[in-house]
Amino acid sequence: MRMSDFAYPAVNLVHLAGLVLLVGSMLILDLRLLGVARRLPLTEVSSLLTPLAVVGLVLLLLSGVLLFSADAGPLLNNPLLPFKLGFILLGIVNALLFRAIWSPRLSLWDHAAPVIGRMQAAASLLLWIAAATCGRLLAYV
Repeated sequence: MRMSDFAYPAVNLVHLAGLVLLVGSMLILDLRLLGVARRLPLTEVSSLLTPLAVVGLVLLLLSGVLLFSADAGPLLNNPLLPFKLGFILLGIVNALLFRAIWSPRLSLWDHAAPVIGRMQAAASLLLWIAAATCGRLLAYV
């Protein structure tokens, strides 16, 4: 990928687009779960934003593999890489658990999500922001 003047920047832009889709969607959905904009039905917010978040995650994973392959040597020695990968893994596990456990009950949460749902939403926000922060800092550590 480093042989082309355009491949690396193009893949980097795809990675950025994936980040915006994932983190933007999760930010809105998680804030809704935390009680912001309660007048918006949670099931509608979730059904609108979840597919965007999934597309963002797929773009991030595919472009991330390509970006990693271009700089694997230095990245393998970067102390932030395990943290970034760990936050991504935990974010995915949190999202899958949330969907498996709570999806059928979202319509009951229009006024307030239960404490465990709010805790998962807060964890989601922290995990995705931490993963994005670690990813951005990889170039500087």
